[in-house]
Amino acid sequence: MTHSRRRFLNMVVGAAALPALPNIVRARAYPTRPVRIVVGFAAGGGVDITARLIGQWLSDRLGQPFVVENRPGAAGNLGTEAVVNAPPDGHTLLLATIPNAVNATLYEKLNFNFIRDSTPVAGITRVPMVILVHPSFPAKTVPELIAYAKANPGKVTMASAGTGSGPHMAGELFNFMAGVNMVHIPYRGQGPALNDLLGGQVQVLFATTPGTSDFIRTGKLRALAVTTPTRAEVFAELPRAGDFVRGYEVSLWYGIAAPKNTPVEIIETLNREINAALTDARMKAKFGEIGGEPIGGSPSELGKLIADETDKWGKVVKFTGLKPD
Repeated sequence: MTHSRRRFLNMVVGAAALPALPNIVRARAYPTRPVRIVVGFAAGGGVDITARLIGQWLSDRLGQPFVVENRPGAAGNLGTEAVVNAPPDGHTLLLATIPNAVNATLYEKLNFNFIRDSTPVAGITRVPMVILVHPSFPAKTVPELIAYAKANPGKVTMASAGTGSGPHMAGELFNFMAGVNMVHIPYRGQGPALNDLLGGQVQVLFATTPGTSDFIRTGKLRALAVTTPTRAEVFAELPRAGDFVRGYEVSLWYGIAAPKNTPVEIIETLNREINAALTDARMKAKFGEIGGEPIGGSPSELGKLIADETDKWGKVVKFTGLKPD
């Protein structure tokens, strides 16, 4: 083969490989700048705490800051919309949770379809919820809460992290199944709701365990029960709400989602690192402190969880006739 022919063939082979290079370089370089993890609720609640834990892990592992950005409003829809409309380059992510499943039915018209317009990355954890009351509230057990609410219809105030949030849906499901009518008071996140519960401005809160443990242990708030189908390790002494309201069960899940069309190489990188966090002893201990049980798994498994939850809560919204406040 002549020198000129060999040179020509090398040029052809090199040119053929060029289209693949940008994706390869992009995947290897990711992330190239700070990454935002958008949280659709105010700081201080379970969504925020979980985002900060996984964000710090990803920062340490991938060499760029993963910065939590709180965008409360419209039951998480403002933050979700910001993510699904962001460039699909892996530098804007969403801490997804129950409202992303609830809002598909709760709101008649949204500017996005979460399942269609997002890409699941990885599940993080499930956490129990706990029924909290202010120490001045007369009920010390779930049966006493039900009896008091029935005797005082429309007078017991029930805070939440916002309309359609996990705490709201847990409370409304309890209202329906226990036959009571606690009045919903929405906040822009669990943090503000907890503050008002601590101050006695509201009486009841179905809260995620992250951010609540210290208040319970110090007696600043009274815990009546957990909402999970089994007792929660983090509050082993508490009964299940389902022991008193047959069939009642709610657990809150957290995962990471990205805009639709985010390159598969980036999704795989994030999925791998999140799953690594869930097997790391130090991270498992941190999640365990807030009651988190690892989910992990593939992007498709998180996608199935979101689809199943969307169907489940859609039925609850329709059956109870809930409307956005």
